[in-house]
Amino acid sequence: MPGPAEPGKANFDFSGRRVLVTGASRGIGLGVAEGFVAAGADVTILAIDDEVEETAKMLAGLHDREVGAIVCDIANRDEVRIALTPFDRIDVLVNNAGLELVTPVTDGSEEAVATFERIVEINVLGTYHVTRTALPKMGTGGRIIITSSMWGKTAVAEFSAYSSSKHANIGFMRSLAKELGPRGISVNAVCPGWVRTAASMRTLSVMARRDGREESELLQEIVGAQAIDGLMEPEDMAMTYLFLASDAARNITGQAISVDRGEFVG
Repeated sequence: MPGPAEPGKANFDFSGRRVLVTGASRGIGLGVAEGFVAAGADVTILAIDDEVEETAKMLAGLHDREVGAIVCDIANRDEVRIALTPFDRIDVLVNNAGLELVTPVTDGSEEAVATFERIVEINVLGTYHVTRTALPKMGTGGRIIITSSMWGKTAVAEFSAYSSSKHANIGFMRSLAKELGPRGISVNAVCPGWVRTAASMRTLSVMARRDGREESELLQEIVGAQAIDGLMEPEDMAMTYLFLASDAARNITGQAISVDRGEFVG
């Protein structure tokens, strides 16, 4: 019988569950992956860069258990097929990999077009490729969790590719929830607000330069508009994913859950 949870923590036991987290070499993906490792899951992390292998070693050392690592460009369906071939079972799939870059529609350069297309390839097509390839390995009780964004429910100027892709993630999730529910597989999305990651801090810098403001001033304005003040850290996100993957969430599917400290209410 598990003891009482520490403040801010819950007791989740994922022993024997096989979990795949994409985009987990850093940021939210890393925070989520560590949460599952600490909860006893057999975790494999996947990312496009070689850093994922060092990240897996770090997690393994911290928690004294094996953590798998895969280098893969999820926008390439052949790479995805090869990467997932060794899995005989996946119990929880966390589609977290994503690309967040500025894409002003007024930029007439070919580079702008390439950036827009690359964001869509990773965030939309990549999520599709991984999900489609993983599904034959998932059974009743399987969980699929997609990382969308608060900008998947709203929008901001000059990030049309990212915002569009995150809206698409939510639409994809909702359709899959209906399609896979009869198979006993739940599908949900998490919509993070401002979290201290390299990607979000890069976005903050872009927004500050665009508006001719100091980054610290803009950040204070953003977090000050939240119902709960302060900037979230990647590890703050983990418990929402663990909950959605647990038996406690067995009746929840088709939902886009905001974790943004009340920045957007409604």
